[in-house]
Amino acid sequence: MGLDSGYGIGSIKPGVCTSSTRPASPYVGQTIFETDTNRMKVYLANGWSDGTLHNRAVPLEYMVVAGGGGGGAGHGGGGGAGGYRTGTLSSSAGTYTVTVGAGGAGGGYSSSTQTSGSNSVFGSITSSGGGRAAAQNSPGITAAQSGGSGGGGSSTTSGVYAGAAGNAGGFTPPEGYAGGSPDAAQWPGAGGGGSGGVGTYTGTNGGGGPGTSNSITGTAVTYAAGGNGSAPTGTIGSAGGANTGNGGGGSRETNGAAGGSGIVVVRYLTADANGWTITGGTKTTSGSYTIHTFNSSSSLVIA
Repeated sequence: MGLDSGYGIGSIKPGVCTSSTRPASPYVGQTIFETDTNRMKVYLANGWSDGTLHNRAVPLEYMVVAGGGGGGAGHGGGGGAGGYRTGTLSSSAGTYTVTVGAGGAGGGYSSSTQTSGSNSVFGSITSSGGGRAAAQNSPGITAAQSGGSGGGGSSTTSGVYAGAAGNAGGFTPPEGYAGGSPDAAQWPGAGGGGSGGVGTYTGTNGGGGPGTSNSITGTAVTYAAGGNGSAPTGTIGSAGGANTGNGGGGSRETNGAAGGSGIVVVRYLTADANGWTITGGTKTTSGSYTIHTFNSSSSLVIA
């Protein structure tokens, strides 16, 4: 005959139950652990407490893409892509700040200078805004700037303005790559750097550096591509696109295009979050994952 005397020998384990099989006559201070909710509760004078015991942190996969840089006007280069970072961190209860960086403005042919994109942030993870392109627009010659990816260079008969560097920052792979640099004999702008490679220059136009495909949302999407440089015919560069982190395209004799805003996406195995309440962003599921997508600044709250 087995010993089931309440000392944990045999089939009875004191204090272990489910939310529907709690002790019928609890006493103040009695502690239980509910196996179906992962909650440890204490009986108080007015009933059971709502405490939670987590037996592990939730591993969070993240993708943080910054805003892309603006394209230049007047033989303008393409804007650099916003910095692109992915990885996994071990979470704990708390509030994680989420900042979604804006895309940089495109350069005005006779009125304004293109700007770099803004940083995106998830907790302790920061991706750098894409660098603005070089241009030789009417307000004056402007150099390309470095950033997550560097802005593309510009060239006229008066000189060559090189593309800028991407941010290696000790990251492997880096956040992004350098913008292209034109040669002295040609007028088109060079392409901005992308998260997947450097911007290019062919002598007739500049190609933006490639972006990076990521399926963290459940669907493969390419993020953080560099903007194309201006072509000799003066075609208008394309805008980076909302929540892509793409750089804006350059133009020869029209306004440069704006860079795309960034995006932050966090996902985790739904089973790993048992006992946690996690809110923030647009919450969806795909297969065994729960996904939080942030198209604007907010917070991820874990409780």
